[in-house]
Amino acid sequence: MQLFENQGSKDTRSGFGAGLAELGRTNSNVVALCADLVGSLKMNEFISENPDRFFQVGIAEANMMGIAAGLTIGGKIPFTGTFANFSTGRVYDQIRQSIAYSCKNVKICASHAGLTLGEDGATHQILEDIGLMKMLPGMTVINTCDYNQTKAATISIANYNGPVYLRFGRPVVPNFTPINQNFIVGEGLLLKKGNDVTIVSTGHLVWESILAMQELEKLSISCELINIHTIKPLDKKLILSSILKTGCIVTAEEHNFLGGLGESVSRVISTNHPVPQEFVATKDTFGESGTPFELMIKYGLDKKAIINAVKKVISRK
Repeated sequence: MQLFENQGSKDTRSGFGAGLAELGRTNSNVVALCADLVGSLKMNEFISENPDRFFQVGIAEANMMGIAAGLTIGGKIPFTGTFANFSTGRVYDQIRQSIAYSCKNVKICASHAGLTLGEDGATHQILEDIGLMKMLPGMTVINTCDYNQTKAATISIANYNGPVYLRFGRPVVPNFTPINQNFIVGEGLLLKKGNDVTIVSTGHLVWESILAMQELEKLSISCELINIHTIKPLDKKLILSSILKTGCIVTAEEHNFLGGLGESVSRVISTNHPVPQEFVATKDTFGESGTPFELMIKYGLDKKAIINAVKKVISRK
């Protein structure tokens, strides 16, 4: 069981930048590519220390994926960087054909995911990227929750053979996971044991789930909280062992309820041990312009939505 304590707030994209910089010092095969968003992806430190291992491709994301695929043939480990919308939807054909199909060792690193991109609005937000990427055979999908976890994940995936989609965000959020954590791809984290309901969260919704859990405990509702940072491959064993005890589950994610974490969990429980499930996610909609805080509330991605989902799922047991 992991303890959690708010260590202050940082943006997860800075965790990616810190992890990439550390890789630049420790792994000579790591190279970085960016589609004209170096500052947004926090790649400056890596670039300043390793100018010969960085490729600025400009606003040509499809070309970036092709170049990254080619670099793997020479033994390089390319990390691509741009917004999640441009990392997936804009270049899906190139990822499918040049990276996933041939199982190239490319790390697709995507910032500004979900609604919390904020004021840039629906054209830049993406709420379907997890679904797009998890359906690609052989693609690993990771969605981190805070600065520390994003840094650890970035470092870890350099030693993980095969294509990886690493999803993180723009806003400053609480930083609460251990500083020197051992990030293991595919291994969920049990944050707290409980008996009445299982809450499985990913990304920014992990902290909201912690806040919800604290409120629910005041109502004598015992929550088991799991942080699922790897959506594919999913930690089925951890989820099943939890629902066998609690008898119901809530999934929480900053993504469309179609195609995201919730649907992956549904497949696991429906084919192994069916129990009531409630989804905290966007309801098959595009986003809009607004502050991250406003959007999380409006689209039902906050602690209040999780509390309501927990009460509802318990009533269905």
